[in-house]
Amino acid sequence: MGNSRPEIDDQLIAKYGGPGPRYTSYPTALEFSVEHRAEALIAALHAGNHELIPADLSVYVHVPFCASPCFYCGCNKVITRSSSIGDEYLRHLALEVQRLAAHVASDRKVRQIHLGGGTPTFLNLEQIEQLLTLISDHLVIALDAEISLEIDPRSVTADGLHRLAGMGFNRLSMGVQDLDQRVQQAVNRVHGEQLIDAQIKAARAAGFASISVDLIYGLPHQTRQSFADTMARMIAMRPDRLSLFNYAHMPHKFKAQRQIKAVDLPDADTKLAIFHQSMDQLLAAGYEYIGMDHFALPEDALARARQDGSMVRNFQGYSTLGDLDLLAFGPSAISQVGDTFSQNLHEYRAWCKALAATSTDNAGLAVMRGLTRSAEDRLRADVINAIMCRGALDFASVEAAHNIDFELHFAAELERLQTLQHDGLIRFSGRGLRITPVGQQLLRAIAMVFDSYIHAARSRQTDNSVQRFSRVI
Repeated sequence: MGNSRPEIDDQLIAKYGGPGPRYTSYPTALEFSVEHRAEALIAALHAGNHELIPADLSVYVHVPFCASPCFYCGCNKVITRSSSIGDEYLRHLALEVQRLAAHVASDRKVRQIHLGGGTPTFLNLEQIEQLLTLISDHLVIALDAEISLEIDPRSVTADGLHRLAGMGFNRLSMGVQDLDQRVQQAVNRVHGEQLIDAQIKAARAAGFASISVDLIYGLPHQTRQSFADTMARMIAMRPDRLSLFNYAHMPHKFKAQRQIKAVDLPDADTKLAIFHQSMDQLLAAGYEYIGMDHFALPEDALARARQDGSMVRNFQGYSTLGDLDLLAFGPSAISQVGDTFSQNLHEYRAWCKALAATSTDNAGLAVMRGLTRSAEDRLRADVINAIMCRGALDFASVEAAHNIDFELHFAAELERLQTLQHDGLIRFSGRGLRITPVGQQLLRAIAMVFDSYIHAARSRQTDNSVQRFSRVI
């Protein structure tokens, strides 16, 4: 997008800015079936083992615990101050890792590990090291693996960051959300600006290759000026990546959000103004717009991956590493092996119970639901990934990969895209299309054109499920 943001008018926002999937998968998790069993995941692993060149692995571990609730949060979490629950969790995690890893060929290396949550640093340093050892005891970790974790800056010290780097962690993501004290108090996440600055400096000194910061706009008491101040102070700290998430107020779905008073939230116009002024600040400071709500410095690996076309989108968001099978552990975690998606039981105690059971039902795992993609799903997933990650679509490349006639197969979609071209979101060029700078701000709306599940629901007049997604902008 260069170093300036094109204006997007109210009519476009009204037309395209409504709820839509974030497309960390296609089909989305809304299409998962409870008829799906762990045996499908195991079969997919065995099939992958016998590929001519088996896919290497990404590992995600969901650590669901938090010591206190952040009122905005919609993540799967367990609020606890138990001193023993970490050890209990690791005992059950060991069962899950051992059972799933038994179906992975030894020549498939782990090239990416990410600990998410919850708050992974709820676990103490010894427990985190035990978790990494558990993975390395059962899977082969590549020497140059990307190993990352999310941290609450209040739950780890500068010395702790150095110890994490010594264990092999080389990337971290830090939840900041806002630096304004009034906003922090309203969402029950209070920390000082000095702490954030010290943590970023300590992580750099420890040798972390990339430091990412999460901010949220749309929180109570935020104003254009207050968030501009937060953004200016964050830019001064110069994190390598910055994510700017749109707060979705859904107290009917997330109990903690009932602590937030709707009257204290900025209105829709203010939220949009905050996002746009934040984008202006980031672009002026030299950050590159990666897509949706992600920004990165030009020298960061994510920005380079976007430039060379290797960036992908998966359950961990935008990623530099494609063509990996994802093994996910912990409650609610989602694995993707080939075309098979498998999600674990959501509740922590149910996850523990499933793994502790002596029965071999569901292969001794905690899989709750999932699906196996069809050839049509795979085709549309590739098209959506090209839109979300490369901002362009080459019809001939899609045809070569999937043995179709693009114009014939996607005749209805191409007809819908005419409206988007008229509105300036895309430009057709030869046998392909490119997303315009305006369209880059509405990527999800463009990708939805190719989502057959959404269009099937709309044709049945049952598209209420779309309302379960956050707004595009």
